[in-house]
Amino acid sequence: MPKAFQIDQYPFDSKLEDTLQNQQRNFLSWPVVYFLQNDLVGEAYVGETTDMVQRMKTHLKTQRKQSLSTVSLIVSELFNKSATLDIESNLIRYIAADQKFNLQNGNLGISNHQFYQQKEVYWELFRDIWNELQALGIARHSLDYIDNSDLFKYSPYKSLSPEQVAGLKMILQCLLDDTAKVSLIHGGAGTGKSILAIFLFKLLKTDLQDFNRADFDESDEELYRMVEQVRKKYGQLEMALVIPMQSFRKTISKVFKNIKGLSPKMVIGPAEVTRKKYDLLIVDEGHRLRRRTNLSSYYHTFDQCAAALDLDKYTCSELDWVQLQSDKSIIFYDEFQSVKPSDTDKSRFLELQEKSSTRIERLQSQFRVKGGAKYMKLIHQLFSDHNSLTPAPFESGHYDLQLFEDIGEMEQQIQKKERTDGLARMVAGFAWDWISKKDKSLYDIVIGDTKFQWNSTEVDWVNSSNAINEVGCIHTTQGYDLNYTGVIIGPELDYDFSTRSFVVYKDRYKDKNGKNSIKDTVVLKNYIFNIYRTLLFRGIKGTYIYACNENLRSYLSQYIPVNGKIKEQEPTILFLDSATENSVPYYDIEAAAGSFSELQAQETTRYIQLQDSFYNHTHYFACKVVGESMNKVIPNGAICLFERYGGGSRNGLITLVECSSFEDKDFGSNYTVKEYSSKKTVTDDGWHHEEIILLPRSTDTSYQPIHLRDEELLDFRVIGVFKKVL
Repeated sequence: MPKAFQIDQYPFDSKLEDTLQNQQRNFLSWPVVYFLQNDLVGEAYVGETTDMVQRMKTHLKTQRKQSLSTVSLIVSELFNKSATLDIESNLIRYIAADQKFNLQNGNLGISNHQFYQQKEVYWELFRDIWNELQALGIARHSLDYIDNSDLFKYSPYKSLSPEQVAGLKMILQCLLDDTAKVSLIHGGAGTGKSILAIFLFKLLKTDLQDFNRADFDESDEELYRMVEQVRKKYGQLEMALVIPMQSFRKTISKVFKNIKGLSPKMVIGPAEVTRKKYDLLIVDEGHRLRRRTNLSSYYHTFDQCAAALDLDKYTCSELDWVQLQSDKSIIFYDEFQSVKPSDTDKSRFLELQEKSSTRIERLQSQFRVKGGAKYMKLIHQLFSDHNSLTPAPFESGHYDLQLFEDIGEMEQQIQKKERTDGLARMVAGFAWDWISKKDKSLYDIVIGDTKFQWNSTEVDWVNSSNAINEVGCIHTTQGYDLNYTGVIIGPELDYDFSTRSFVVYKDRYKDKNGKNSIKDTVVLKNYIFNIYRTLLFRGIKGTYIYACNENLRSYLSQYIPVNGKIKEQEPTILFLDSATENSVPYYDIEAAAGSFSELQAQETTRYIQLQDSFYNHTHYFACKVVGESMNKVIPNGAICLFERYGGGSRNGLITLVECSSFEDKDFGSNYTVKEYSSKKTVTDDGWHHEEIILLPRSTDTSYQPIHLRDEELLDFRVIGVFKKVL
């Protein structure tokens, strides 16, 4: 079957016009996407046009583009203007997060273009284009790998919602208005506050020549003019992004390191604000700016900073530092994510809001949680003494919300989601002492026969190597996105059905800095509510909940589906003799004697009909997995769906592999299904695999990891990545 597109590469030089006239006659006035690059300097530019000759002539005259050496033209008879705009914006977002090239593109002009058959046709087409870009060495990682990366989640190459654009214009207007000093942006969890902060930072640091204005709409043009006016007024702004939480600050510093024009030094903590004056300070997670209460080891630094600014240490806060040290400040704030007494009091933000020099904007659209506003409202209502919801299980075709009665079952599900989707983590309220911090042999959280340790690192725990086997607290997860979150609600919080209100047991709440100065239990209850709301808003695809107290579990079970009570009917597998639109090929690996490519070529291949239209025979296949080596995830004899491996990192994924150096005792052939892990060695010539380890996930301890080294790696290949049990 011929490809739906082709990628043609040419030298980006003075001969390009003649080359295009001779070799691209059918597409000279047709929508195309192009990629300009220079591998030596690691720079690139992505664009789209309906007049490739004129656009290339323009680029060749642009000084910065003259450093680029190769153009890759992506052409297809399926393209229309909307499709190329969509593919262009996707390429910009993914290339930026792939980290192989620094993009010369500016932020503006990246829009979400909704059009007919966008998901059905053009997303699959984009996946195919990306795979070929990997084959050409232009792209490095798989799309799935990039989707889970912080650089992608927090990339400034994002399309903004209408309310985010309104907020951006308000901020720019504030910068231009001599009577305005503060932009206060209200927004709940998942409303895109961090994205808008980073987008704004990149926008103000991007060379105006890098903005591709050819396809701007009216909104873009207005933004561009405002940015021009800001640049004319301030020149190069002295600015910084202030993030109060150390863990999240380190993560965003890594993001800045990989974005052209930005630097990790631009991301600072509140104490660093006191060292010099700024034209502009942007504060993300402003609700976590501190005051002089329950500061533990931070008291000395706080007092020194207050003295340096000639402020009363007992009455000032880090919010005051920001305003004093900047001509203008932009503060992103959510009162429901203030989780401890050291956070600046809500009343100070209300006072700031009332000032004539403060401009206010509100973000409401939900960008993180696929359960949307319905899920957000449910959680806010559930964790309130004024719950007015009618008991009924939450239902959503887009969000996986479950309540567990067995903590072990929830842990197994989170482990499974980590293997299939990545970024699945267990988190908990601070209801257990951190005894493993000093003695690694001890467990902090013990519930029945299930034992856990708290996070072994306080900095960037979500991305640490052992995070899946640990439990994170509020201080290591606030600000982060996860795919699935398993939330343990500790014994410090309970529910009283007679009063229809929550009960807090202060002695069971173990965060000393979170409670010592609090005399009113209602105040403590609100902090604990905010902690659990914040944790429950981390999961993009789903949230699993276990409550230690039985009364609280009963209360939550009125609104959240309880897992494991009703066994779902086994789906019927429908085999076909020929392919259909929604079918995938089924390969009998047990009967395989040759290579997998020979197996695919057999005329007797059968097909399995699927209900999900986005799984197709081009990218997916099915086979039976036999044996007990993966029974924690895959039952013996299960027919499983695999995605054909097209490149990218495989670490932590369950893979179907082929290698003549071993014979799997279950399959009786040179194939096996195991979790993939590898060790790499870096030399002056690049890197190579030192060892590949194939890990079983079985309740049977007789299954041991398979270690492959040296010559054993020569004929080793990954065939597919496990998606799910059919």
